[in-house]
Parts: sequence; C-alpha cells; structure tokens
Amino acid sequence: MKTERIASKNATFQKFEVLKTNRNKRYKYGEFFVEGVRNINNAVLNGWEIISFLYDETRELSSWAKEKLGTVHTKINYALTPALIAELSGKEDTSELLAIIKMREDDVSSLPLSKVPFLALFDRPSNHGNLGTILRSCDALGVDGLILTGHAVDLYDPNVVSSTMGSFFCVPTVRMADNDSVFAFIEKLRAQYPGFQLVGTTAHHEKTLADVDFTLPTMVMIGNETEGLRRIYKEKSDVLATIPMDPNGSASSFNVACAATVMFYEVVRQRNAFRT
Repeated sequence: MKTERIASKNATFQKFEVLKTNRNKRYKYGEFFVEGVRNINNAVLNGWEIISFLYDETRELSSWAKEKLGTVHTKINYALTPALIAELSGKEDTSELLAIIKMREDDVSSLPLSKVPFLALFDRPSNHGNLGTILRSCDALGVDGLILTGHAVDLYDPNVVSSTMGSFFCVPTVRMADNDSVFAFIEKLRAQYPGFQLVGTTAHHEKTLADVDFTLPTMVMIGNETEGLRRIYKEKSDVLATIPMDPNGSASSFNVACAATVMFYEVVRQRNAFRT
C-alpha cells in the first residue's frame, strides 16, 4: 500500500484539519475524520470505505494497528511526525491510528428493514452528544435505521462519531432535509407494511408507552431538544406517546437521548413478550 510521509503542515495536513473542524469542507470532500479502536474496527467490519490511515512514523505499532495497515484496502496511508499526529488526535494519549473514511449516500431506500420494521426519526437534533447517544441506543436496541430531518448538527462531526463508541458504523442513518421526501417514504412504508404506525413523542399527558402497541411496524419520532417534535410531525402521527413521570418528582421530562432510549426499550420489551 502506498504511504506518504508528512513532516510539515502542508496542504494534505491542512485537509485533515478541516475534515475535523469544518462541516462544509467535509461535504466538499465527501470524507470524514475518525479516531478510536472501536470506531475503526466497526467501520471496517461494516464495509465502510477507508480512504487513508494516519499514524506516527516513529511509534512501535501494536499488532492491531499493523493488521489494519496490512489488510485493509486504502487509497494511500500517511506517516506523520509525532507532533503532527498529536495535533490531529483528540485524545491526551495519542491514538495509534487515525482514519479518513468516505461518507455514504443518503439513500432511504437502502435502509435494511426487518419483517416488522422498527425505525426512528430524530427531528433537527441540535446536540452532538444527544445524537451520538441515540445512535448508540439504536444499535443496542435493534432499531433498523435512523432518519435525521431538517437543519441539524452534522452527522459526521467527530464529536458525534466518537460519542457513539463505534455504534455510528452499525446503524444505517439517512439525512432527509425535505419533509415531502420524509412523508413520501412514510407512505411507502404504510403501503408495504399493514398496520404501520407513526408514534410521535410528547412531554404532555397523552398515551403512555405501555398503552401503545409496539408489536406493529413502527417509526418512533423524536423531537428537537429545545422545541420538541414539530407540529407537522405531530399532526402526521397516529398516536402521541409520553413517558409517565413520578408525580412526586420535580422532573417533568427526560433529556431527549434518555427519552429515546426508554422508548426503544419499550418497543423491544413488547416485541420480546409477544414472541414468547
């Protein structure tokens, strides 16, 4: 595999920097920056295209790093000086390998749906950590895919990717800025899966989760952290569901990532009970 040495902040190094920090440049190149053993392992395992690996030219690499460099097909790898690799790394203890990975197309038809689909929609997420946590919960609780709507934080931001602890590469995720496209996809699901339902979320006293039949084909719709689910999505919902809170407690609602995880778990709980 071709390897290029970088010993200064040349144009190639500057490209790595903007992939970390500049959303517009990420989409211009169609590439994003990844760090972390679990992230890289899951990217390779799930067939993401690795453009390049970056590593410290002076460091004795582990067998894991050598295996990745020796077996994973890339276009070109880069050997950097210790100072340069440390500057790119977001960790106090610089990672052995950094990766540049190609973005995937936003193709909703590519979502791998199960026999009884279980999808999630996150409307205009505004916090990197919340989006990352929801992706991790989708992975842990078997959500078929996640749809992101409207103007939102960047899915490919390094803070989102790192916060998922590798789950980013395991959950099919599609960004859909156009509401009409979202609703057209929903109508296709209704036609293909009898009983398909849209379950909107609300902090107000509507049906509780236990009152909703999640054994049906379902899309759970989660609202923005500040404003909640937009009215257009609430109006399209077949049912609005709420998580019952302790009347003696002072909290009136959960953080959006916590709420989503509770809802996903209820879907799994009901479906597991139904099977037995």
